[in-house]
Amino acid sequence: MKQPLAFVLALALSTTPASAQEGDESGSMMQRGLELFFEGLRDEVSPALRDLQDMVAEYGPGMRRFLSEMGPALAGILEEVEDWSRYEAPEILPNGDIIIRRKPDEVPEPEALPPAGPTDI
Repeated sequence: MKQPLAFVLALALSTTPASAQEGDESGSMMQRGLELFFEGLRDEVSPALRDLQDMVAEYGPGMRRFLSEMGPALAGILEEVEDWSRYEAPEILPNGDIIIRRKPDEVPEPEALPPAGPTDI
Protein backbone atom coordinates (compact mmCIF):
# COMPACT_ATOMS: atom_id res chain seq x y z
CA MET A 1 0.00 0.00 0.00
CA LYS A 2 2.90 2.34 0.68
CA GLN A 3 4.47 1.76 -2.73
CA PRO A 4 1.65 3.31 -4.83
CA LEU A 5 1.59 6.28 -2.45
CA ALA A 6 5.34 6.71 -2.86
CA PHE A 7 4.96 6.55 -6.62
CA VAL A 8 2.31 9.28 -6.62
CA LEU A 9 4.49 11.43 -4.36
CA ALA A 10 7.49 10.88 -6.60
CA LEU A 11 5.49 11.73 -9.70
CA ALA A 12 4.13 14.90 -8.11
CA LEU A 13 7.55 16.06 -6.96
CA SER A 14 9.23 15.22 -10.25
CA THR A 15 6.81 17.45 -12.16
CA THR A 16 7.32 20.51 -9.93
CA PRO A 17 9.74 23.16 -11.19
CA ALA A 18 13.23 23.18 -9.69
CA SER A 19 13.91 26.03 -7.30
CA ALA A 20 17.65 26.24 -8.05
CA GLN A 21 19.12 28.62 -10.60
CA GLU A 22 20.61 27.12 -13.78
CA GLY A 23 24.04 28.54 -12.97
CA ASP A 24 24.07 27.39 -9.34
CA GLU A 25 26.13 24.19 -9.31
CA SER A 26 25.11 23.03 -5.82
CA GLY A 27 21.44 23.52 -6.71
CA SER A 28 21.78 21.56 -9.94
CA MET A 29 23.62 18.77 -8.10
CA MET A 30 20.80 18.60 -5.57
CA GLN A 31 18.24 18.62 -8.37
CA ARG A 32 20.07 15.80 -10.16
CA GLY A 33 20.29 13.83 -6.91
CA LEU A 34 16.54 14.19 -6.39
CA GLU A 35 15.90 13.16 -9.98
CA LEU A 36 18.01 10.03 -9.52
CA PHE A 37 16.30 9.26 -6.24
CA PHE A 38 12.82 9.54 -7.76
CA GLU A 39 13.84 7.55 -10.85
CA GLY A 40 15.00 4.75 -8.55
CA LEU A 41 11.82 5.00 -6.53
CA ARG A 42 9.73 4.84 -9.69
CA ASP A 43 11.67 1.79 -10.89
CA GLU A 44 11.05 0.05 -7.54
CA VAL A 45 7.33 0.85 -7.52
CA SER A 46 6.58 0.03 -11.16
CA PRO A 47 6.36 -3.78 -10.72
CA ALA A 48 3.96 -3.41 -7.79
CA LEU A 49 1.76 -1.05 -9.80
CA ARG A 50 1.73 -3.46 -12.75
CA ASP A 51 0.74 -6.29 -10.38
CA LEU A 52 -2.03 -4.11 -8.95
CA GLN A 53 -3.31 -3.27 -12.43
CA ASP A 54 -3.29 -6.96 -13.38
CA MET A 55 -5.17 -7.87 -10.21
CA VAL A 56 -7.80 -5.18 -10.82
CA ALA A 57 -8.21 -6.33 -14.42
CA GLU A 58 -8.62 -9.95 -13.31
CA TYR A 59 -10.85 -9.52 -10.24
CA GLY A 60 -12.52 -6.17 -10.91
CA PRO A 61 -15.46 -7.32 -13.05
CA GLY A 62 -16.30 -10.20 -10.70
CA MET A 63 -16.08 -7.94 -7.64
CA ARG A 64 -18.34 -5.35 -9.28
CA ARG A 65 -20.91 -8.03 -10.11
CA PHE A 66 -20.69 -9.50 -6.60
CA LEU A 67 -21.12 -6.11 -4.92
CA SER A 68 -24.06 -5.13 -7.13
CA GLU A 69 -25.87 -8.39 -6.30
CA MET A 70 -24.84 -8.91 -2.68
CA GLY A 71 -24.08 -5.36 -1.56
CA PRO A 72 -27.45 -4.59 0.07
CA ALA A 73 -27.49 -7.89 2.00
CA LEU A 74 -23.90 -7.40 3.17
CA ALA A 75 -24.68 -3.86 4.30
CA GLY A 76 -27.47 -5.23 6.49
CA ILE A 77 -25.12 -7.78 8.06
CA LEU A 78 -22.47 -5.12 8.67
CA GLU A 79 -25.00 -2.99 10.53
CA GLU A 80 -26.01 -5.88 12.81
CA VAL A 81 -22.61 -7.32 13.68
CA GLU A 82 -20.81 -5.25 16.30
CA ASP A 83 -17.63 -7.29 16.80
CA TRP A 84 -16.30 -9.40 13.91
CA SER A 85 -13.60 -10.89 16.15
CA ARG A 86 -16.34 -13.00 17.79
CA TYR A 87 -16.83 -14.95 14.53
CA GLU A 88 -14.86 -17.67 12.76
CA ALA A 89 -13.65 -17.33 9.18
CA PRO A 90 -16.37 -18.07 6.56
CA GLU A 91 -16.70 -21.73 5.58
CA ILE A 92 -18.02 -23.04 2.26
CA LEU A 93 -20.03 -26.23 2.67
CA PRO A 94 -20.03 -29.00 0.02
CA ASN A 95 -23.50 -27.88 -1.14
CA GLY A 96 -22.18 -24.34 -1.78
CA ASP A 97 -23.68 -22.69 1.29
CA ILE A 98 -21.40 -20.22 3.04
CA ILE A 99 -21.63 -20.05 6.81
CA ILE A 100 -19.96 -17.85 9.37
CA ARG A 101 -19.92 -19.48 12.79
CA ARG A 102 -19.84 -17.51 16.00
CA LYS A 103 -16.91 -18.41 18.25
CA PRO A 104 -17.88 -20.12 21.51
CA ASP A 105 -18.26 -17.78 24.46
CA GLU A 106 -15.39 -17.97 26.90
CA VAL A 107 -16.15 -19.93 30.05
CA PRO A 108 -14.81 -18.25 33.21
CA GLU A 109 -11.97 -20.01 34.98
CA PRO A 110 -13.02 -21.96 38.13
CA GLU A 111 -11.05 -19.65 40.46
CA ALA A 112 -12.90 -16.67 38.99
CA LEU A 113 -16.24 -18.08 40.19
CA PRO A 114 -17.51 -16.88 43.57
CA PRO A 115 -16.99 -19.38 46.42
CA ALA A 116 -19.91 -21.71 47.10
CA GLY A 117 -21.83 -21.09 50.32
CA PRO A 118 -22.72 -23.72 52.94
CA THR A 119 -25.41 -26.16 51.92
CA ASP A 120 -28.07 -27.64 54.20
CA ILE A 121 -28.25 -31.40 54.09
